[in-house]
Amino acid sequence: MTPTITPRRTRALVLLFLAVIGVLLAGAGPASAHAALTGSDPAQGVVVDKAPTQVTLSFSEKVATSADSLRVLDPKGKRVDTGKPSNISGTSYAVQLKSGLPDGTYTVSWQVVSADSHPVAGAFTFSIGAPSQTTVSVSGDTAGGGVVGWLYGFGRYMSYAGFIVMVGGGAFVLACWQRGSGVRPVQRLVVSGWVALTSATLLLLLLRGSYTGTGKVGDVFDLSLLGQVLQTKTGAALVSRLLLLAAAALFIAVLFGAYDKREDDEKRDLTFGLSIGGFVVSAGLAASWAMAEHASTGLQPGIAMPVDVVHLLAVAAWLGGLTALLVALYRSKTPVEAAAVRRFSTVAFGSVLALVATGVYQSWRQLGSWSAFTDTTYGQLLLAKIGLVALLVGIASISRRWTARLADGVVAGPGETADDADGREEASGDEEAAEGAPRRKEPAAARAGAGSAKTASQAVSEAASQAVSHAVSEAVSGSGSGAEGAHDSADSDGSKGSKGSGSLPATGDAEATDDSSESPADSRRAAQLARQRAAVDSARQKRERDADPDRFGLRRSVLAEAGVAVVLLAVTTVLTQTEPGRTEQEAKAATSASSSSSSSSSDSSSGAVTLTMPFNTGGTDGKGVVSVDLDPARVGGNEMHVYVTRTNGRAFDIPEVKVALTLEAKKIGPLPVTPDHVATGHWAASDVQIPMAGDWKVAVTVRTSDIDQVTVSKNAQIG
Repeated sequence: MTPTITPRRTRALVLLFLAVIGVLLAGAGPASAHAALTGSDPAQGVVVDKAPTQVTLSFSEKVATSADSLRVLDPKGKRVDTGKPSNISGTSYAVQLKSGLPDGTYTVSWQVVSADSHPVAGAFTFSIGAPSQTTVSVSGDTAGGGVVGWLYGFGRYMSYAGFIVMVGGGAFVLACWQRGSGVRPVQRLVVSGWVALTSATLLLLLLRGSYTGTGKVGDVFDLSLLGQVLQTKTGAALVSRLLLLAAAALFIAVLFGAYDKREDDEKRDLTFGLSIGGFVVSAGLAASWAMAEHASTGLQPGIAMPVDVVHLLAVAAWLGGLTALLVALYRSKTPVEAAAVRRFSTVAFGSVLALVATGVYQSWRQLGSWSAFTDTTYGQLLLAKIGLVALLVGIASISRRWTARLADGVVAGPGETADDADGREEASGDEEAAEGAPRRKEPAAARAGAGSAKTASQAVSEAASQAVSHAVSEAVSGSGSGAEGAHDSADSDGSKGSKGSGSLPATGDAEATDDSSESPADSRRAAQLARQRAAVDSARQKRERDADPDRFGLRRSVLAEAGVAVVLLAVTTVLTQTEPGRTEQEAKAATSASSSSSSSSSDSSSGAVTLTMPFNTGGTDGKGVVSVDLDPARVGGNEMHVYVTRTNGRAFDIPEVKVALTLEAKKIGPLPVTPDHVATGHWAASDVQIPMAGDWKVAVTVRTSDIDQVTVSKNAQIG
């Protein structure tokens, strides 16, 4: 007998999928933000002779700050910063310090929001005069963690899942199986996708303030935080998503209401209108992610955002349509035509091609090098995602083979197509047997693989049906028993069945309307037995459906695809919260360069100062690192060398470099210095006069194009 997927096995598979999701989301931990700290002044761990007037932090991209984004704490844990952080240049932000700070170890704690909406936090220490003990702990400075972080990650997963199910299910009905607009399980699937996406969007909107700030559950319903969120790019994207979901609700109501009631020949114009409207709403929903996350910042955002929209729509068409097909195959009483399965196979193939094209571009944009695949967390997760996609495509190819066999196995009757015969084959076999008509010829594959199983199941079902019918008739009337028996014998004797079945309705109607002596207990028993008979008929239909090896194989392969898709979606959700490989490598390069320059500048025996500053002009190819060497860093004449490199360490020729020296304590400067270009990425100036000793600010203006330039600065002790 052909095996079936029992409810117990189905529940076990669902629990397994949920367990995998939980492990992936729990293992994600705090969100790995996409802006990285590339430098600071004072640098981490450095000991300075004189108390600085401000603390400056440089990031790999622009960030959003608040009043408490940058805090400086003394050894006793008291704040010594004053005012709000300010953007002094490009991606550098500074906070002023109180004057007259005593010697000791100070802690800099920071928490900001990166340009792609993810929070980033950290802390480091520096010392004035000499290191000392401090009561401040920096181990707990994380962003996006705890209960709020987990709930935010779960909300992101549910929003992606709801979008995929809603958009993909609607597209499956319109493009592949228009009869599905009247199928209740498919309707419930699409509506549940809308509910999940709407609920998750509201949850993310409430959690956003606490997620990027304190991380406390009690702040979730803080209206002041909600007001601040609504003024951010992410808040605007979430509100736009809610407005588009209102339009999506209208689309769903028309699809499963007026559209379903139309005749097939009347649906053509409405199908076109729903397709256009549905595409516009779906693209708008996809854009609400693209304009607030990865694609909105970094390299080529003007290209990356449309590519991201196409990527999300392709995922929805493939995985959402796959989910709708799975529900139709397992839950729908209306058989899915082979033609509908073939149409979805074509849609899925086109979606895979779109995913490959957009995925290659996104991988190049987020990684930047082959080494990032193995050297960064983002690259490793991306390899896992690629492996899951390859597995999914492999299973999909098996489903395509089952689809082809299913189509070839249909035998069409006179005057009907193969598609008509396919639907007729599953729907009308039982009715013909009851009417005594000769059975139609079944597909060869079905007869060969499931003939004996089908015969056995039919025999059991007929016996059960006869027993239930006999019990029902006895519960209603003794005379009805003979009539019901004659009616049941009609399955083997057509003429006899006609005679018996003619007397049953008359008796039943008379008893139902005229016999007032029938007790309530008999009515309840009759209704119970009728439900049992319906259950027996449903089980028989399911056994006959599973007896077709082609359809059974298709259902199993589609179920396997859906299982892999659930895990793939969880990995993708974690991937969107992970720092891109390109950013991670750039941050490591800038941090190592800054550390080396700090160690060299702190070496008093060298008599020279080296200042290294990362920069980002904001244009194409606008990131790099500029280093300034001053030798001997004393009052009088000095020799200056300026080196500009890319983030990967290679020499970088740019149109213009200018330097200015300022002694703010004495209000001297800025003193301009225009170095000469001597080699690729190398500028030099001799006899640079520094009039007096002090803490001089060295500002370097870097221009990478006609319109893209930025000024970065650091302080150096001269004399």
